[in-house]
Amino acid sequence: MAKKVYREPVTHEFPAVFDRESRVLLLGSIPSPKSREVGFYYGHPQNRFWKVLAAVLGEDVPATIPQKKAMLKKHHVALWDVLESCTIVGASDTSIEDAVPNRIGDLVKKSKVCRIFCTGATAHRLYQKYCAAEVGMDAVKLPSTSPANCAVSMERLVEAYRVILG
Repeated sequence: MAKKVYREPVTHEFPAVFDRESRVLLLGSIPSPKSREVGFYYGHPQNRFWKVLAAVLGEDVPATIPQKKAMLKKHHVALWDVLESCTIVGASDTSIEDAVPNRIGDLVKKSKVCRIFCTGATAHRLYQKYCAAEVGMDAVKLPSTSPANCAVSMERLVEAYRVILG
């Protein structure tokens, strides 16, 4: 018998990471169940985001949330998600419905962000649809670091993410 799949309402539960000196904004779609469980971005142990970012920035891979925040702020990188809320099946970005965007423009106005990158196709599509006009800036689509995107090697991810260095 097939397992019943449930669509659930999800609301973003933790704030953006940024300060007035942030120059680059990385946007995901919405936190996964594992990220919501640990209370921070890219919380699934198989997600390669933190390994990729550390490699691009020339840092050791941060282990704790304070270390992750410190690495982002040291390199003037802001981190948030496109969506404030939606309905979703598990961690499947392709199942997102009822999308309500975050106020990305407010973050940009409170910082020096001049370049925006989305960490996957769905985040990019949602940003372009709901946020780009208000923010006045298009975003660059980067490949997803999700374990579901295992076709893209670690080396290719690091190379693709180097674009954030400017």
